[in-house]
Amino acid sequence: MGIGASLFLIAIGAILTFGVNADDAGWLSIDTIGVILMLVGGAGLLLTFYFWRSRRRVVVTGSTTGSAPPPPPSGQQTARTTIEDGT
Repeated sequence: MGIGASLFLIAIGAILTFGVNADDAGWLSIDTIGVILMLVGGAGLLLTFYFWRSRRRVVVTGSTTGSAPPPPPSGQQTARTTIEDGT
């Protein structure tokens, strides 16, 4: 769940909780559904920020055979590089 979906769930939940006055909703209240949607949206937003912050990509170059790979040419990085994901 991304930031947009989380904000959408929070907005729909707030509309159902504070903007809709429906007394005949059956066995489940519209207010309860709104609160549940806001909680799920908030949890999704927190999880999105947590995984977005710790998301890294590891690029491994070279072979996995038994022989040692040749040394990298001068001016290049070593065989394992960590790249920050900007998206």
